[in-house]
Amino acid sequence: MQEQRRAIWSWAFIDWANSAFAIVVMTAFFPALFKDFWCNVPGMTPERSTAYLGYANTVSSALIAVMAPILGSIADQGNGKKKFLIAFTLLGSAATAALPLAVQGRYVLAACLYSVAALGFSGNCMFSDALLTDVAEPKNYDRISALGYALGYIGSGGLFAVLVLAVADPAKFGFAGKIQAVHTGFWVTGAWWLLFTLPALLWVQETPARPAAGKGSVLTRGFRQSAATFREIRLDRRILLFLAAYVLYIDGVNTVIKMAVDFGRSIGLDTAGMMKALLVTQFVAFPAAIVFGRIGEKFGAKRGIMLGIVVYAGVCLFATRMDTQREFFIMAVVIGLVQGGVQSLSRSYFARLIPAEKGGEYFGFYNMLGKFAAVIGPTLMGVTALLTDSRTSILALLLLFGGGGWLLTKVRDDDVTRVNG
Repeated sequence: MQEQRRAIWSWAFIDWANSAFAIVVMTAFFPALFKDFWCNVPGMTPERSTAYLGYANTVSSALIAVMAPILGSIADQGNGKKKFLIAFTLLGSAATAALPLAVQGRYVLAACLYSVAALGFSGNCMFSDALLTDVAEPKNYDRISALGYALGYIGSGGLFAVLVLAVADPAKFGFAGKIQAVHTGFWVTGAWWLLFTLPALLWVQETPARPAAGKGSVLTRGFRQSAATFREIRLDRRILLFLAAYVLYIDGVNTVIKMAVDFGRSIGLDTAGMMKALLVTQFVAFPAAIVFGRIGEKFGAKRGIMLGIVVYAGVCLFATRMDTQREFFIMAVVIGLVQGGVQSLSRSYFARLIPAEKGGEYFGFYNMLGKFAAVIGPTLMGVTALLTDSRTSILALLLLFGGGGWLLTKVRDDDVTRVNG
């Protein structure tokens, strides 16, 4: 029992580790610096910088989308989920720490380093998700998945709070200016990400794989098993419907995360005020993620996800009329109430649908579709911003939330219950 508890907490601390990148780099400081520092060149417009940020997110998402199913199958065949976890962690943390190498105006280099870091983050999340089936029983998926997200919010929130204070008053922390404070934040985030991933490598044990039929290397068997898993998914209606819904609504969620600060800057809001709003969001999201875990256990994960989708759709409508810092603060808090819930319940809901010993390959497809969807969202917002304006661009996400919610209603709960039972 003690070993299982230690494994659960070690796994949950992966979220504590990688969430620092999600809030510090992806959501907050990189979009702000990208628009105000790296894209501070003659002829650059807010719409163009928004489009470039969208393209940078698209590149990393497309790469992991292509690689995910094969890597997942290879990891399962070679019991290598933890090996891939540390490989992507090293890639992401190193690229994050290298961001300060891009000097002012070098937006192409900054975008490339960010894309590599985001690729590491996506791969890290993929293999962290896959390990859920190794540390928990199906009846506990909702609660333990929510524990991970909750730890992620409180841990990264603490780090983010220190960085917000440092950027607000650089001299007090010994920095020459705000840019140096942010650069130091990138270095610390890279180290934080790597350090708190290490416990999972020590104490999480993978479920032994069932080798694919036939001979060959791990790579050959991985490709063979990936093809077999694709056929299995294609014939399983409940998984197909859920993944189709997930592609749409999680695209909307991820796009809001990645583009919120850029959206705020594009409509003229103050960066410092938005950072404070995001900081409060982290601490609101901590108890909210725990509550959503209980909602999943009591009312079902699907109902919890649907609640989050409805809230996100409302946020998109609200954002088109947002003009003040106070309104951005309200929007950020509302998002914080549902963001972790949607993500954690999606992970636990899918985990119930799949064989535990095939977690890597199934979550490979899960993450492939999630990241492929993320190719659509930022690009859609970027193109819409160029064709109309930055404020209108967020309405495009209503198609994603509406379509995802409708498809999710088609997944029969008795199908999921039968898998659980």
